[in-house]
Amino acid sequence: MAHSNTKNRRFERKHVLEVKVSSARRRQIWVRRLAMLLTAAGIVALGAFVIGRGGDWLLGRLIYTNPAFAIHTVEVETDGVLSPEQLRTWAGVRLRSNLMMLDLGRIKRDLELVPAIESVAVERVLPHTLRLRVTERRPVAQVALPNHWTGSPERPTVYTVDARGHFMFPIEAAQRAAPAPATEHLPVLVGIPVADLRPGRRTELTSVHAALRLLETFAQSPMAGRVRLRRLDVSVPGMLKVLTDQGSLIVFGFEHPETQLRRWAAVHQHGVRSGQRIAWMDLSVANNVPVRWQAQPPATNAPPTVERSSTQKHV
Repeated sequence: MAHSNTKNRRFERKHVLEVKVSSARRRQIWVRRLAMLLTAAGIVALGAFVIGRGGDWLLGRLIYTNPAFAIHTVEVETDGVLSPEQLRTWAGVRLRSNLMMLDLGRIKRDLELVPAIESVAVERVLPHTLRLRVTERRPVAQVALPNHWTGSPERPTVYTVDARGHFMFPIEAAQRAAPAPATEHLPVLVGIPVADLRPGRRTELTSVHAALRLLETFAQSPMAGRVRLRRLDVSVPGMLKVLTDQGSLIVFGFEHPETQLRRWAAVHQHGVRSGQRIAWMDLSVANNVPVRWQAQPPATNAPPTVERSSTQKHV
């Protein structure tokens, strides 16, 4: 029995020793593997750093500082009246600067901050050209600030507004590609709160958008060739008071401008046949449109008569 116990103890010591040796060997293997992995990662990082610095240097030499990409021309295409020289100035691009170094997003943002510009497309045309395509806002009406707000009764501040309700500064003569035509005129919007007049911003006033819809619809109606709209008063809720170049005051509702313009055309045609002009008419009324005609001056060869008052008629 003693011999058997001694043999067992020897076997146990040998087994424990083998286990310790095996564990130490596994640790050595993992340490070597970890060292190899860290070494490989270090080599990759170093290579990436070298390649990155080398790539930057190569890009700098071949592209960003290469005179072969110097800007020789800034092409400008616009659908409006702004001069190419003015647009180049606003773009802030210098000739001979590197085409590939330009921040196209910055140029687009700077130009679109100009209230008169709706959108801009910026394009590199290798090797020497920057191309700008500009879409301008087209003014359809104007707004004059009251004299007590401007502090200059002789020269009030005037803004223009496009069909979508964006307020703008008028385009000055020096900014135009050609002088404004002598016949250029815009109807005046009155009754807009001063706080809403912010160049570059779009108005949220329902009355202003109703007036702009009326102007757009009027331009396509038969009345466009017969009279001219001079002033649109948007100060009264739910209606527009329109003054024409013939001295007629026409009241419109906000809805269905096409229908109201057809009624106006019918009444106007009746006045032409009878030799009369409209003094006042309320088209916001759905039925039996009230009309008042302008008083006619007496004929020169007629005997003096008492001045007639204007008459009112429902059409």
